Amino acid sequence: MSIEGVDFALRRRAEERDRISSDLLDLDSHPGYQLLDGARLTGETRRRWDEAQARAVTLWWLFDAYRKVLDRAQQLRAGKPDLAALTGLLSGPSVELKPENVPVEKRSLLRAAGEWITLDTVVARMDAAYRDIAATVAAADDAWSALLPRLDEADRARRSAQDLLRDLDGTDPDLDRISAGIDRIRAAVTADPLGSAALGDELDGLLADLTARRGLLEQAARIRVEYNDRARRLGDRIAQVAEAENEARSIRDTVLVKIASPALPTLPDQAAALQDRLGALDSARDRWLELVNRLTELESAVDEALALARTATESIAGLIGRRNELRGRLEAYHAKVVRLGYAEDAALRELHGEARTLLWTAPCDLRQATVAIAAYQRAISRIGGAG
Repeated sequence: MSIEGVDFALRRRAEERDRISSDLLDLDSHPGYQLLDGARLTGETRRRWDEAQARAVTLWWLFDAYRKVLDRAQQLRAGKPDLAALTGLLSGPSVELKPENVPVEKRSLLRAAGEWITLDTVVARMDAAYRDIAATVAAADDAWSALLPRLDEADRARRSAQDLLRDLDGTDPDLDRISAGIDRIRAAVTADPLGSAALGDELDGLLADLTARRGLLEQAARIRVEYNDRARRLGDRIAQVAEAENEARSIRDTVLVKIASPALPTLPDQAAALQDRLGALDSARDRWLELVNRLTELESAVDEALALARTATESIAGLIGRRNELRGRLEAYHAKVVRLGYAEDAALRELHGEARTLLWTAPCDLRQATVAIAAYQRAISRIGGAG
């Protein structure tokens, strides 16, 4: 090499040394590297980190050997330049790898001597080791980045749920189960991020359970505040149920007198049972988590019972309405007969009398009355058409 070539090579190598030094320090200070270096690792992560640490030892040894060769070359250049020696250092096999320094995968049982390699080979081997270490760090960092923020989210939600539970002075085995699952996943992810990818689905399930449980606790907290008002409203609604059921029974009794063989729905009779359930709630009012579902279910049951009682009342009362409707139709048909001038027609008078007797006799046979009115209507239509 010429003196100019030596100077150029020295500048390039010095820049290369500084860049490699900076990259190595960046790797050492990387948060993922620091976490791996300080964690008690297990499983796949422990295996890969052990391999990465072995490569790191080799990497730093190679860098130290590289730096020492470059230092010698710079010292030679500072004195009387020995171009042959400088050429050998900068471009020849100037770095000795002693047998104990050669990586296991590069060793041979037949070679007792060390290995001499060039600076370019040193850089290539450092690059390969660096890439392997960086890949392990990046993989672990990605795994942590994917799961740890979600675990932090779960911790925040758990603390919120536990605060609610303390305010309720209660216990919640489901929340304890969810909490234990979150702690177990965090321990697994911290110790073995590379082997914890499958825990993401389980964590999703726990987060969903935790959200539902926190919602239940929030409901319990609201119920504790609202209980007296809601219980009072429930009592009022149950009283309405009892009133509606009594009305249905009263109308049924009327229908049984006025309508022959009526097809009646089953009479609702739930008010007393609902009142007992409300009383049972009062005796358990300190168990707010338990009361969430029981109070909500009772409110729904009261609404359903009230709707059922009112529907039954309408259905039974409809039989009286049907009779009154038939009476009105009969009177309308009779008015038409009078208007047409057939009020004295014997056949029409007989048909009208039969229908009227059926409709104004108690109990009224609605089926026969309907048939009689239909016969009366057909007779009127024939007369009207003939007229």
